[in-house]
Amino acid sequence: MSDPAALAGFVAKWRARWPEWSIAQVFVPLAQREVVAAWFALLQELTDAAWGGSDPTPGLAKLAWWQEELRGWSKGARRHPLGDSLQRLPAPWSTLGASLMALQQSRDWPDDAEAAIRITRPFAAAVAECEAALFGVPANASALVGTTLLAERLLADPQAAVPLRIAANDGAPMGSAGAWAIELQSAWPLAGTRPRRLQAALLRARLSAFADSGRNEPLAPWRTLIVAWRAARKA
Repeated sequence: MSDPAALAGFVAKWRARWPEWSIAQVFVPLAQREVVAAWFALLQELTDAAWGGSDPTPGLAKLAWWQEELRGWSKGARRHPLGDSLQRLPAPWSTLGASLMALQQSRDWPDDAEAAIRITRPFAAAVAECEAALFGVPANASALVGTTLLAERLLADPQAAVPLRIAANDGAPMGSAGAWAIELQSAWPLAGTRPRRLQAALLRARLSAFADSGRNEPLAPWRTLIVAWRAARKA
């Protein structure tokens, strides 16, 4: 049964974390905006389950539930309110569900940058497949998805996200966390659907500020507009 209030609540939770989107969304076609918001809200639910809390057990249970839910979406069934916007769309939901255990593994400290990328690759590839189905087919989009996942992980929990072999960098105010932020920015891929490029650009701008100050804060409106406009112009 459809539950518009519950759906709106999950989208509002994502918008509360990313208030910049109220400005950035003007560069998304009007017909796509509801789906884009629901999609990013879904990804937030999945990453929160994988990374949240000091005990991973509740998150594992949530991800197992989501695996079953996404398999259901591929068969025409849905229980979660976000399915009201997303389930009917022809995306590879089962593939996304099958990748969730790889997302859970990204909770642990990676040994180095290569390990961090390798761990996130199955989930990033599944997300990129879904975004290609939902918003259009870009080239090599999984690289951008994977980098944004690592950046989101760093901003969510700097103490647990830095690869173990990255030593503290005296030139970065945040030490090893700042060094990892700088490394992620230096190899930032560009290819992706327009919604992904917009969200990635906002994330990269936040990451840059984090590398300097150690704070994860929303961008100022004027800064948001410039960042989103530049991301929207990239083909």
